[in-house]
Amino acid sequence: MIKEYLTIAILLSALIYAWWRLFFKKDKKERLLFPEEWRSYLLTNVLYYTELSIDDRDLFEQRVLHFLKEIRIIGVDVELEEKDKLLVGVSGIIPIFRFPNWQYRNLSEVLLYKDKFNVDYQTEGDQRNILGMVGSGHMNRIMILSKPALHNGFENHESPNNVGIHEFVHLLDKSDGSTDGVPEVFLQNPYIIPWVKRMQLEINEMQENISDLNPYGATNEAEFFSVASEYFFKRPDLFENTHPELYRMMKKIYN
Repeated sequence: MIKEYLTIAILLSALIYAWWRLFFKKDKKERLLFPEEWRSYLLTNVLYYTELSIDDRDLFEQRVLHFLKEIRIIGVDVELEEKDKLLVGVSGIIPIFRFPNWQYRNLSEVLLYKDKFNVDYQTEGDQRNILGMVGSGHMNRIMILSKPALHNGFENHESPNNVGIHEFVHLLDKSDGSTDGVPEVFLQNPYIIPWVKRMQLEINEMQENISDLNPYGATNEAEFFSVASEYFFKRPDLFENTHPELYRMMKKIYN
């Protein structure tokens, strides 16, 4: 009898320890050197970064560097520069920054193209109107971004558009198994129905041309979530002023 109790106690201890490691223990990562020229660029071009505290800026920089160690970035018929890597990393970390242990387990590499591309991933010829894409099927775990569009998303300070953030938000949306504009990994159950209703109201306004959101967001709920997220992170003050209820709900989503 004592032996049975001892076995149960050992098993329970192992389960408690595994649970503790999963939810509470943070693996200490190697501290990496963040280039000073990258920091200067962020201070000039990335509002999200400039509004962080000094400690959070340091944490943000470290998360960007560790992201770049884990995800391959490849230039396709275009020279890959250090700033390109920085902007991919920044695009990926901004949406997940308030979730310290979250990683993109559904992404292995990011391809940078020299320009817009078409549905066949071609940068020459007609119907080249795609700025970014999250792959599926044989392109699963791959993201494609137009290099000029990636840079413009940060360097055009007036525009609420940012293709890098847009595509990484699609990955967040996809992480619960369905790309539907409802990020169940981040959105607590009581807020799901109000969020779905809010999305539909906003999409209706876009379809009636009474919204300043990018009309592409009216394509479906998934595109709406990514378009709204671009605006939320890129021009937060304006977004709060023009879409106060949507802004409030997205603050809950992104913690």
